[in-house]
Amino acid sequence: MTVRGLARQLVSIPSHDDPTAAESAITEWLQSETDAVVERTEAGVIARRDGGGRCALVGHHDVVPPADEQTDDGAYVVSERGDRLYGRGSADMKGSLAAALCAFRDADSPCTIASFRGEERGGVGARRAIDAGFAPDYAVVVEGSTGYSATGVTDVAIAHKGRRASTIHAHGAAAHASEPESGTNAVYRAADAIDVLQELSPPESGVLGHDLRGRLCVAEIEGGSAWNVVPDSCTITVDERTVPGERADIGRVTEIDGVEWDVEQDLPPMACDDDAFAQAVLDAATEAQTGTPALVTKPHATDAGWLAQAGTTCVVCGAAEPGEAHTDDESVSLPVLERCYRLYRDLLSQIEGGD
Repeated sequence: MTVRGLARQLVSIPSHDDPTAAESAITEWLQSETDAVVERTEAGVIARRDGGGRCALVGHHDVVPPADEQTDDGAYVVSERGDRLYGRGSADMKGSLAAALCAFRDADSPCTIASFRGEERGGVGARRAIDAGFAPDYAVVVEGSTGYSATGVTDVAIAHKGRRASTIHAHGAAAHASEPESGTNAVYRAADAIDVLQELSPPESGVLGHDLRGRLCVAEIEGGSAWNVVPDSCTITVDERTVPGERADIGRVTEIDGVEWDVEQDLPPMACDDDAFAQAVLDAATEAQTGTPALVTKPHATDAGWLAQAGTTCVVCGAAEPGEAHTDDESVSLPVLERCYRLYRDLLSQIEGGD
């Protein structure tokens, strides 16, 4: 089966609520197209050829919910216009997953491929796999890296930011608004907490000569019950983009009376810790295209963060372009999928060949 044919098949399978059908298709394809040892668990699908080697290609097959126009009678709508494949999950990331699966099949070396579930829910599958012992020396996470240095060029991301989602709870005491001094205004305490957040300097980090700067943003605020009542509670949600190393000291808000801080989600950043591996992937990317790829950074989290945190040396390299994922008209370039296939196949042979 070609990369194009496999991509069309995978994109057509609904996997936003239940990844079972997609996992079955991937498992059956691996069993029919390769001689790999295929393992299917609650983490997803992991396949190893000739012992698995040192390098893994890593993707995911779950997707975000589709728009109405992306479904038809329960199935996902798949179409081609020009040289692009359209459909939910085409960019994020079943297109690159198809390229990786075909490269795994055709590589002339020991290798591993993994497709996890639950990436869109905070890396559930990757974390389960890591807890069960999944620990390749190197991994190429096949999320999007095309179009970062120049339009149409498939780059190699050596770092990405993480995301920490926090909730700040401010507590007070209710009173009639005509006598505000008899209560304690939780909104005022929340405002004091926001002042603290605005004073924080998000950390910066350097990765193989590239700089990443964290970001901090108050995303929501909710408090009060009526126009004539002093509010006794107020909640702030904070979106923080983290970098490898130190975090912003959000905990300072708890120095304010009546203020608590809870972390709801903490997706780790990723930093490649091996310049030689990054260069090897960049060399493979250079050979696979006419453009000149570069080492770049990504602004958002992927499963590479969990793998790197567990000790795997990672990069991110895939077909999707900025702004394509999760859109109502999601698509991926078919020629770039073929490019990624060559890149992954040749890289596996190079890494496992000891070059």
